[in-house]
Amino acid sequence: MRVSSVVADRYGTDVLAGDWNVPKRGRAVEAPADHGLVVEEVTSDWCGEIVAVDRDLHTVTLEDRRRKRRTFPLGPGFLLEGKPVILVAPVRQKAPAKPTRTASGSIAVHDAKARVARASRIFVEGRHDAELVEKVWGDDLRIEGVVVEYLGGVDDLADHLVGFKPGPQRRVGVLVDHLVKGSKESRIAEAIRRGPHGKDVAIVGHPFVDIWQAVKPDRLGLKAWPTIPRNIEWKKGVCQHLGWPHRDQADIARAWQHILSKVKSYDDLEPALLGRVEELIDFVTAP
Repeated sequence: MRVSSVVADRYGTDVLAGDWNVPKRGRAVEAPADHGLVVEEVTSDWCGEIVAVDRDLHTVTLEDRRRKRRTFPLGPGFLLEGKPVILVAPVRQKAPAKPTRTASGSIAVHDAKARVARASRIFVEGRHDAELVEKVWGDDLRIEGVVVEYLGGVDDLADHLVGFKPGPQRRVGVLVDHLVKGSKESRIAEAIRRGPHGKDVAIVGHPFVDIWQAVKPDRLGLKAWPTIPRNIEWKKGVCQHLGWPHRDQADIARAWQHILSKVKSYDDLEPALLGRVEELIDFVTAP
């Protein structure tokens, strides 16, 4: 009789082979108790979404599908996706550092209350001018207590000044579009300088047809602002040239908001505007 060379193992594999201490579900690992995670507390079989973590009490609150809540100690004894975890308080997110400079480039003064508005004012031609000045110089103006008002055009500036009654303690700074030699705007400005309010009114301007051009064109992916024939309304002409909707005033407003969104600080504006606005702020805040 032939004896097989293979001897059967009557006792199977070695029960001590490998890491026999490893639990069936695996070893617990730490997991942050982030809001929104769904976990199960093993001793009570309570399963729910993490809705609160109290660092001082070292607890976590779970809300089940019936909107009922229970609170448990942070630590071991939880399952996340069927695997054991040790819940720990999430790492606190550091608050972003406060900027040291305002959008205009001046030193930021944090938590300062806005100053009571001065009697002096800055006038600009239109709503877009006012919004741009606010976006870049707003922090500075609130600290100084300077209000910016828009006129709806410069043609009636003399009438506005009569109503405002400028004086030594009630100065007016005016920012005018397209203030170039020989323009209508330059003639209006010169007449006011010679008038009774001249010494208490500072009129400065930029050379651009519209305040839109004060935004550097490369911020919009342009090499330069398009040249628009004089017989076409400038803003509509720009929108048409760039392929933007331009049917009505709502389209123009949306175009401006797109342009304004590209302005984050003074660095996005042309120097020809920056100096003029700073000059006006200095004029209306001078002792």
